[in-house]
Amino acid sequence: MYQTANLYLSPDMKMAEVVLNNPYLMLLLEHFGISAPLQEKTIREICDEHKLHPEVFLTFAHLYNGVDYKPAERFTYREVRSIINYLSNSHSYYLGEIYPNILKLIQEMFHDKSQPEQAMVEKFFNNYFDEVREHLNYENDTVFPYITKLYQKIEERGHVNLPETYSVADYQEHHDDIEEKLTDLTNLLVKYLPNNDEPQVRRKLLFTLFELDYDLTIHSKIEDQILIPLVQQMENYLSRKTT
Repeated sequence: MYQTANLYLSPDMKMAEVVLNNPYLMLLLEHFGISAPLQEKTIREICDEHKLHPEVFLTFAHLYNGVDYKPAERFTYREVRSIINYLSNSHSYYLGEIYPNILKLIQEMFHDKSQPEQAMVEKFFNNYFDEVREHLNYENDTVFPYITKLYQKIEERGHVNLPETYSVADYQEHHDDIEEKLTDLTNLLVKYLPNNDEPQVRRKLLFTLFELDYDLTIHSKIEDQILIPLVQQMENYLSRKTT
C-alpha cells in the first residue's frame, strides 16, 4: 500500500499533485474514464469536464487514501450513473487486465511444468476466477441494467418496465465476498510454496495480488456503503410515488 502524506483532498487541489502524492489514484482516474495529461487543472475542473460530481470523486479518492470521508452533499440518484460507470470500468480492468496477468505470472513462476505445486495453484486460481467472473457478470448483466432502469423511471424517460420481483435486496444476497479467496491465494504463495529460481516472478505476482486486493476492497466498500444505500433510496422513492 502506497503511503500518502496529505490524506484529505479538496476540489481546488491540482489533480496532478494529488496523483503524484498517491499514484494508485491513476487507477481511480482510469475507472472514471479520465486520462492524462492532467496539466494544471484542479479536481473540480477535471470533474466538470467529465460531468462527474466532485464529491463523488472526492469520496472515492479518500477511500484510496485510506480516509473515512463524508461528502459535503448527500448523493442523489443523479450520481448513480457515475458510480455504475466507475464499477463497470473496474470490471473491465479486473477481467481484461489484472486477472489474466496473475495467471500469466503463476505460469511463469513454474518453469518446470511437471511441478505439482503449479497444478494446485492454477486450479485454486481458476476456481476463484470462475467465481469472480460469475459475480462481475451478474452485476454487469443484472444489477447495473436494473439500476439504470430505476434512474430512467425516476427521470420519467418514456415507458420503463421494472422487474416485479427484483430489488437491491437480491443484489445484497448475491454479493459474495470475493476478497476472502484472494487472501487465501496470497497466503498460499507467501507461506507454503517451496522456493524456486524465479523469485522475481513471485515478487511481481505478490505485488499484483496486493494491488488487486487494494482495489477490490475499495470496490466492495463503494458497492456496500454507497451504491446499495443509494439504490434503496431510489426504490423507496418510486414506491412512495406509486402508492
